[in-house]
Amino acid sequence: MAYRWETPTSVWLEDETNGQFALQATDGLQHIDWQAHARGRLPDVAHLLGASLPTSCGCAAIYPEGFAFCPTCGRPLEKLFGRTRVQGDWWGAYGDQLLPRHVPHGLPVTSMALGDSLEERPAAPAIGRAELSMPVPPNAHSVFAASNYGFPEPRLLALAPVRGVLQYWDPLAQLWHVMAAESPGSELRFASSQYGWLPAMNPARGEVGVVPTEAGLVRLWINPVNESYHTEMLVSGHIASSPGLMRRRVGCLCVIEGALHLLDADAGFSSGENYECPGAPTSGWMRPIGYDNRLFWLHQQGQLAWRPGEAPRWRPWPRGWTPKLEFGGPTQSRDGRLWHIGHDGQAYSFLELGADNPQVEPIDGARLGFANLLFRRGHPVLDEPWSAEHVEDVNEDDSLVLPLLRSFNNNRSQPSGLVLRFHKYTGRAEEALAGRTIPRTTIEWIGKRNVILDDISRLARPLECVPFVYDGALWLHHPDWNAMRGWRLEELS
Repeated sequence: MAYRWETPTSVWLEDETNGQFALQATDGLQHIDWQAHARGRLPDVAHLLGASLPTSCGCAAIYPEGFAFCPTCGRPLEKLFGRTRVQGDWWGAYGDQLLPRHVPHGLPVTSMALGDSLEERPAAPAIGRAELSMPVPPNAHSVFAASNYGFPEPRLLALAPVRGVLQYWDPLAQLWHVMAAESPGSELRFASSQYGWLPAMNPARGEVGVVPTEAGLVRLWINPVNESYHTEMLVSGHIASSPGLMRRRVGCLCVIEGALHLLDADAGFSSGENYECPGAPTSGWMRPIGYDNRLFWLHQQGQLAWRPGEAPRWRPWPRGWTPKLEFGGPTQSRDGRLWHIGHDGQAYSFLELGADNPQVEPIDGARLGFANLLFRRGHPVLDEPWSAEHVEDVNEDDSLVLPLLRSFNNNRSQPSGLVLRFHKYTGRAEEALAGRTIPRTTIEWIGKRNVILDDISRLARPLECVPFVYDGALWLHHPDWNAMRGWRLEELS
């Protein structure tokens, strides 16, 4: 016989023989398999649900939400109900919805004021060390999201798109859990183009957002109690790119009868229409970039621009000109136009995006970066993208800087962000970004003060470095590392 307790959000059963509580149902989560999953990680479940935990009594391992005292012995409990931890959501910097409209969306640019904390550390040439460590997820080639997902506390997810594996970080047990699909049709695999998701702005409990899969666009829901997830199909079919959002319209590339089309749908996916994109390729697209009321998809063969309410326009690159997509992403000139770097077989140049007759600006060497965070070799480019670099230290001529993340701040005249600096490197940029192993690399913050956060030996494939923000810290992940490096952001926690 079990006694039934009902709280505003959950239903619990109390075993009359031993006084233990078991969760039977809770808002937003489907079937609860309490014995199989939750009993092994009660502290995390209690924090997620806002339940209560014992402090000194041993009558039960967990208590329903709102319990302040043990009903058996009367001793006080740790009451978690009503405690809501708020932190900035992280969906990859490309998913930051709080950036102003004049900053391109979809690039590694965040609105978090990271420099205010990182620049309190000793400035270069002092070399710092990572203060925090987290084991890498079992499937290391992942993208990361940190949000509340409708729960009282934020949690970190790692999704491996190529394998379709969703992983959940339990911060109290310091363990990664691989989440199981609740039904055979809940497929998360997506490998045809660069990955990106659309976060839920006001999520219901367990709601993550809209994600692309091989079967179509789906809404992803998680059940951390059961360590499981399920999906809700929104648009079925062959998806060719990650979705983008512009003026409450969702744009996504899909393949219909072997040809590329653009899906134009409202934010709730209740209505939509398809536009044909003649001549455009059906895979290999970068994440969409939102700027000037348009979405841009870049490809090795050309660019596709779309303004909601209009038909998309596919423009192949000028003959002989090849984009360098691995160098970063589009950047802005002072008059607000977007440009991308490429090579015409003789020299590098910047090409104007979104124009029928694009302007071309030649440059004298490779520039790495995006969104005005640009570097030529080891020196920043501070004026136009094609301007000469600003040389502060001639010794940096022998280094190469790769920007990873820009922190947008209206109070700063020059962009700041997280970069990798390859020391004593005199080869071509393409070789450093491909398979070449770099003997010495430093992780640096470039801003009002330049801070060296850490030193790395023998780094290969630097483009696989993934920065993210979670639990009041800036983290950096690389699939080759056994642990992720973290630096505290006291002002964000």
